[in-house]
Amino acid sequence: MQSLYEWDFRGRKKSDLPEVVERNIKEFAAGMEDPSFIHDLVDGVMKHIKELDKIIEKAAPQWPLEQIAVVDRNVLRIGLFELLFGKREEVPPKVAINEAIELAKSFGGESSGKFVNGVLGTVYREIGEPGKEHVKEEKEKEEEVNN
Repeated sequence: MQSLYEWDFRGRKKSDLPEVVERNIKEFAAGMEDPSFIHDLVDGVMKHIKELDKIIEKAAPQWPLEQIAVVDRNVLRIGLFELLFGKREEVPPKVAINEAIELAKSFGGESSGKFVNGVLGTVYREIGEPGKEHVKEEKEKEEEVNN
């Protein structure tokens, strides 16, 4: 989040991002043996950033992207990336949402947690919970048989 925030705050030059990430890993995650999760997350967000930003704009139409606080905007990008494109076996959707809310509460403004919760909750409800479709279909079949 720190690296995406810094990149966004400093003008969004994609060429600057690798240096920002490496510097932040050295400063904030020096003891981390395998920073591949950080790289995967940042690379994934950047790969899908246009799509993620469109989803944010659709889920929060009263808030133009540029008016969303830089912290909130990047927390939403990370949360949406994990929710929509992440490895669900590593980070289940509800965990991705909760982690994003906690980041927003810790680093954002007074209402950041509620805002991030509202946007990610809207997207989550819209896409549906993974695996729930199967349960719903089985329940409907059971009801047909019982009627």
